[in-house]
Parts: sequence; structure tokens; C-alpha cells
Amino acid sequence: MSQDAEATADGAVPDHDLDAVFQRQRQASRRIAASDLEARQESLGRLRGMVTDNRSAIAEAISQDFGNRSRDETDMLEVVPTLGAIRYARRKLAGWMKPQRRHVDLAFQPASAWVRHEPLGVVGIIAPWNYPLLLALSPLVDALAAGNRVMVKPSELAPRFADLLQRLIAERFDPEQVAVVIGGVEAAQRFSSLPFDHLLFTGSTAVGRKVMQAAAENLTPVTLELGGKSPAIVCPDYPLDKAASSIAFGKFLNAGQTCIAPDYALVPNDKIAAFAEAVMASARRAYPAIAGNDDYSAIIGDRHYQRLRDAVETVRSEGATVLSHEDTGADSGRKIGPTVVFGAAPESLLMTEEIFGPVLPIVGYDSLDDAIRYVAARDRPLALYCFSDDKSAQAKVLDGTMSGGVTLNGTLLHVAQDSLPFGGVGTSGMGAYHGFDGFRRLSHVRSVYKVGAFNVFERLGPPWGKLAGMASRLLSRR
Repeated sequence: MSQDAEATADGAVPDHDLDAVFQRQRQASRRIAASDLEARQESLGRLRGMVTDNRSAIAEAISQDFGNRSRDETDMLEVVPTLGAIRYARRKLAGWMKPQRRHVDLAFQPASAWVRHEPLGVVGIIAPWNYPLLLALSPLVDALAAGNRVMVKPSELAPRFADLLQRLIAERFDPEQVAVVIGGVEAAQRFSSLPFDHLLFTGSTAVGRKVMQAAAENLTPVTLELGGKSPAIVCPDYPLDKAASSIAFGKFLNAGQTCIAPDYALVPNDKIAAFAEAVMASARRAYPAIAGNDDYSAIIGDRHYQRLRDAVETVRSEGATVLSHEDTGADSGRKIGPTVVFGAAPESLLMTEEIFGPVLPIVGYDSLDDAIRYVAARDRPLALYCFSDDKSAQAKVLDGTMSGGVTLNGTLLHVAQDSLPFGGVGTSGMGAYHGFDGFRRLSHVRSVYKVGAFNVFERLGPPWGKLAGMASRLLSRR
């Protein structure tokens, strides 16, 4: 959106401005030829310069939105991966854009065939609050690499970052190419109802359903990056302390407010207590204190904070064992210390809903087959983590479960690989992006067939005759 666009008192974009931005981009996408390699590289370079020149301001805005988040955490978990995605796309883009030759069957020779990756047009991106930079700009990288025009809607729960991103994008990009629109729930609803050529949403499954419903009115294809209860399976052969350290790392970064954080751990029944203590020991090493510790993130808002505290107190009152790093209390600035729970009721909120906070339930199992059945019986998660040095055990888990992505003997790291697609399956999402998979997802793969010196099918008929019958019999016998 242009810097002088009108805004309402709450910072929302009025309907006419939102529609006007979309129409300008749509008309430009239909009027102007697809951008060439040089133009796309230049756009990605501008995006890179925007991020590198404003690292401190970005980290400060995000920290203020959270109430506290480590600047180093923002840098390592958002800025560095964003810059990595830009670098990877710029290095690979020339190859991605080349027409790809395709096989032509002997029956259709002489001829040639190929596919072209062409811009879809206008892509909409609805980004969440938990990683507001990365989850806005990572799909933007893919959209720009594919030659699209893009509108971005940041989360209203991160208003300082949203305002900053709108200003920074407006300084570097023409609104006909990239625009950021801000506002609350109503603005997001209007945004998702625009007739984009593709809409990418990252957020909860419940909201994802509404986004998909709105997009369906326009037959807009969607990529939905949702969430779910991502399990971490600790196999009997794997060192318990080593698994606990990795799971604690992935769980308590950003205070558990990560869509691919381990949601719960499956551990052999006779190792539950030892594993719980090992997780807490690892958490205490990483975060010696919680209150006043700038390395430990706050919960984004009061509602989320109270939801987590209530969920823990409910299972505690029902007899579950709860281990807490530090009782931060109501005056903590919305911080909840790393917490481990075992013995929670299967129907409790902690065991049925995505936690999205620094609380790790532990579920015991008797055999690895039992653990696999436990995961397979539930909704397919966005991520799965398996800890084992036994290749047969790893294969057993991979063959017996389904998830969006997997990291073996670690957590989170599959999402940091630009060469791997990132996406969910089932209730954890649909479609995938990152790197070439994102470039392809946000491109139209256009097929082209070129007839050679003569067209054999035209010579066969009609009127159909003996030659056509002979050709049909010959082709059917191959």
C-alpha cells in the first residue's frame, strides 16, 4: 500500500483502499509482460537490503509486540533464515526459470514439448504473529522469484511489526509490485475474500478453514500452513539426556510459540520420570532464570497466557505430575517458565489441542509399535521428530506415520533447509513452499507442444480409414 493511503482510526485499511491496491496489482499483472531474470534478481536484492538495513528495528518491534523476545532469537530464527531464503533463490533462479524439456512419445513424433514456469499474477500472503518476519517474507521470496505481484497481511497481534513492515516495503517497492495492508480481523476477512491468483495462509487450523471457505468463493487456490500436535518419539535405543536436550531446545525457543515445536513426547514407560527431569535440567541450563531474563520470550497476549496457565492448573488439579522451572506468577510480564507434565488425562486440553506454549506433556508407551499407533490414530501433524540411531526403527516410524515434515535426532531443523519443501498434510495444512517448491507452487506450469515437420494424427483422418485402424492396433499393442 502506498505511504499516503487512507487508514481508519484503528489502523485498518478501508475497503476502497484494499480493493484499489488489489486492482492496481491485478491490472499490472495482466498488462505488463512477466518480469525477466534480471528484474526478479533486483527485487530479491531490494528485499535483502531492506532486511539487513533494519535488523535492529525489526527485532525491537517484534520484542515490543511480544512483551519481550530476545533480539538474538529474532536474528537467528527469523532474520538469518529469511536472508538464507533470498540467497538460495537468487543463486538458483536462473535454472528454475529455464523451460524444462519433456518427453514426446514415439507416436507423436516429430515434435517437441516443454513446460514454462510463469507468474500466476497476484498472490496474497496472510502471516501470523509468532514469527512475523519469517512467515511474511519467506513466502514473499518465493512469490517474487516466481515473478508475481504480492499483497501481505501481517497479524494484528503484532501491530508494531506490521506498521514497520508496511513502511519498509513502501520505501523499497512500488505498490503495484508489493504492498502491505494492516488491520484487524475484519481486514483479514476482506483480504481473504479478494480474488487472488493464489492465497497463502499461515495460522491455526480453525482460521485456516475460514480462509479456505472465503477463497473458494473466487476459486482461489490456497496454500495453508497450519499446525497440530507434533510428536517427538524417543526410541528405546537413544540416549535419554541427548533426546531431552534436543526436545527442550525445540520446545522452549520462543516460549513454545512455534508451529513445528514438539507438542508432546512419547517415551518408554520406564523412562518417563528420568526424561522429565532431563528436559527440565536442559531448560534450566538454557534459561537459568525466567523473570527478567531477556533470552526467554513472553507469551504474545493475555488470552494466550491465561489459556496456558488454566490448562496446566486443570491437569495438576486432576492429579497429573507437573514440573515447572519457575513459578513466574501474574506479574511476570506474561512469561510462563518451561513446564513438563505427565499423567495428564487423555481428554484434557493439553492432550487434545495444539499447546503453542512452553508446556511439554509426556506420554508413555510399552513398545515402539504402540507409539506409532498412538500417532497414526490422531490428526496428521505438521512435524514429527524421531530419536533413534537404529535405521530400522527410523524406517518403522517413517513408514508407520504421516506428517508434513520430519527431523531425525533433532527438532525444527528440516524447516531451515531451503532445498526441502515445507508444508502440512490433512488438518496441518495443504501445499508446500520454500525454494524450488515455493517457486513452483506460486507459478503456473504451462505446457507447450510443438508439432514437427508433419502432423501424423492429421494424416490419419478423418475420414477414418484403414490406416487409422492399423495405427490404433499397433499403438495398443505396445
